[in-house]
Amino acid sequence: MEKQWYVVHTYSGYENKVKTNLEKRLASMGMEDKIFRILVPEDEETEMKNGKKKTSMKKVFPGYVLAEMIMTDDSWYVVRNTPGVTGFVGSTGAGSKPIPLLPEEAETVLKRMGMKETVVDIDFEQGETVTVKEGPFTDFTGTIEHIDLDRQKVKVHVNMFGRETPVELDFAQVDKLS
Repeated sequence: MEKQWYVVHTYSGYENKVKTNLEKRLASMGMEDKIFRILVPEDEETEMKNGKKKTSMKKVFPGYVLAEMIMTDDSWYVVRNTPGVTGFVGSTGAGSKPIPLLPEEAETVLKRMGMKETVVDIDFEQGETVTVKEGPFTDFTGTIEHIDLDRQKVKVHVNMFGRETPVELDFAQVDKLS
């Protein structure tokens, strides 16, 4: 079984409390191998009040928390019985397992929060020569100058018109030169 994202319904205003309670419960009940990340999707909101700029975090989905987990009877029970949780979204009845978010739905929410779901295993390193396999620089070759694991980007110096030009690309856009 693989981990997937599920939407947990909470009492309104209890999202952060549920996140905290759930994180404590999964540690105390040894569920770290079944429940991985708990997120309360938020956006930064800036408003003007009395001529002053005020920035606050606003919940994207009030009353909901996202849980990345492997759905088993045990993990379902732990989440379902956490104080403040009213149930899972997508359950079809009492005792039935909820339906996970589609990968692209989860990806959209994570990107909006500045996170990324898909992790690309890279087998190249700085100074190595790679080929660009997609985008405007397709079929160009270049040397990796920098690897940014957090953003999953590489800076590649591509030879264009006799000049070395730095180009930032996603990991998925380059291949090792074989």
